[in-house]
Amino acid sequence: MNEERKIAVEEVDAVDAPPKARVEEVHETFERKRDYLTGFLQQKPEAHPAGEPGGELYESVIQALKEIYDPEIPVNIYDLGLIYGVDITSDGHASVQMTLTTPHCPVAESMPGEVELRVGSVPGIGHAEVNLVWDPPWDPQKMTDDAKLELGML
Repeated sequence: MNEERKIAVEEVDAVDAPPKARVEEVHETFERKRDYLTGFLQQKPEAHPAGEPGGELYESVIQALKEIYDPEIPVNIYDLGLIYGVDITSDGHASVQMTLTTPHCPVAESMPGEVELRVGSVPGIGHAEVNLVWDPPWDPQKMTDDAKLELGML
């Protein structure tokens, strides 16, 4: 057990190259399969319909909503989470589902009218309708991170 282990060092001038892999010529029986990404990578992205999320008309309506500010809170109503949904039909009819921070909000009478006017003024929107809903009730978790940061909640 007390035998001393020795490491032997051998110096060499050259080393034989390892053998190369052999590939048999089978061109007649081997057929390269079509690359499945070829067609996928050549496809152009589909355009979003104008009235759906990502479409120009929808995004214009969202921008109009972001210009409306709650008079008591210095944040726009979209980032505040008061807008629950925007639906736009193919003939330019916009329907906005929104809520307010509380049912006793002092702007409960004027805010839906302002939203209707702003959305109706977007080019491409023929008629705007605002539906004020209370279910689910609004809570601060519906705010975007930008709104929370603005209000010092982050």
